[in-house]
Amino acid sequence: MSRTVNLGGTGLTEVPPLHAGIRELYLHDNKLTALPDWIGDLPELRILDLSHQPLTALPDALGRLSSLEFLYVSDLAIQVLPDAMGELSSLRYLGATDNNLPVLPESLGRLRELVELRLYGNQLTSLPESLGGLTALRELHLDRNPLAGVPGTFDQLSELRVVSLRGTALTEFPVALSRLPRLRQLDLRANRITWLPDLGPDTFPALEKLDLRWLDLPVVPEWVHQLERRGCLVYRTAAGQ
Repeated sequence: MSRTVNLGGTGLTEVPPLHAGIRELYLHDNKLTALPDWIGDLPELRILDLSHQPLTALPDALGRLSSLEFLYVSDLAIQVLPDAMGELSSLRYLGATDNNLPVLPESLGRLRELVELRLYGNQLTSLPESLGGLTALRELHLDRNPLAGVPGTFDQLSELRVVSLRGTALTEFPVALSRLPRLRQLDLRANRITWLPDLGPDTFPALEKLDLRWLDLPVVPEWVHQLERRGCLVYRTAAGQ
């Protein structure tokens, strides 16, 4: 019995019967518009790839996949992520990019094993405060969302290493991120930030790369220069020199 089923790019319009013992299921690049509820009855499933097809909704049954570690649901026709996704207690990676999602469910904050979250290319204007509960998160990618800001609870994400906020609608510098003890890379390119706050000497204690390009910053505060003297690579345009 094969533990991997790869049906990606085969033109499927419906999911065929599957044996309950599979661990990896690849259904990407097909023509599926719906999933059967029995998709949740795969107790050993670790990887599920549903990306790049006209799926209009994800069933609540996905929440029953208690062993799932990697979920790919990018480039679909979905409008929401179901609340039941907060039940995926083993999930380590979630890729839900390029879906035009306007909101995220509060339940995502219960994904305590999540290490990487990719949400770029959606229509998110805000993020739930509950995301501060993602205590294992190391990478967060939010590029190309019309975000007005990030929650203050983000200062609880003590394991974060990489945050990408390129091309969002930020007008204020996300101060909550400056207190993260392990953050190494922060990308703020192409935002609407025109002013950087004065921060203390302990700002970004582990930062190795800060990208401020394509921001209109007539003045750069001392803490940015301190980062550079410490060896952090700071990218900025001529106006911010």
